[in-house]
Amino acid sequence: MDWTQLFNLVNLVALIAWGALILLPRWPALLAGVLYCGIALLCLIYAGGLIGLMSGMLPAGGPSGGADFTTIAGVRAIFSNDAGVAIGWTHYLAFDLFVGLWIARDGDAKRISRLLQAPILLATFVAGPLGLLVWLIIREPAARKQGRFS
Repeated sequence: MDWTQLFNLVNLVALIAWGALILLPRWPALLAGVLYCGIALLCLIYAGGLIGLMSGMLPAGGPSGGADFTTIAGVRAIFSNDAGVAIGWTHYLAFDLFVGLWIARDGDAKRISRLLQAPILLATFVAGPLGLLVWLIIREPAARKQGRFS
């Protein structure tokens, strides 16, 4: 497996989905496309890569000994080869895009301007938890104004 090609593919999928989410009208079909052709596709690629690596069906392409989630050294070992980086990056892209879709839907439901949403979505794309934190702060007054926290 060429992990560089996979890395480039998932970046392209994410970039198209984020571009659509930020720039295009949010018709139900577009939101479904971001969910299933963006997020679900990234999740499928992640799952296939992870299962392939764990089962030994896909080569790691470098050292992977001592990999685990319980120590810093173990996590470093996961990312010590191209396979770990590509699969880990796909994980980030899928979750950040999921959060971005939630922010967009939540913002539209709370009638928060798309001009205000756009930089927050960009921040979520670039630095996921930072964008989410900003959104949680921004959405609070709108949620209270609507008399609910959903």
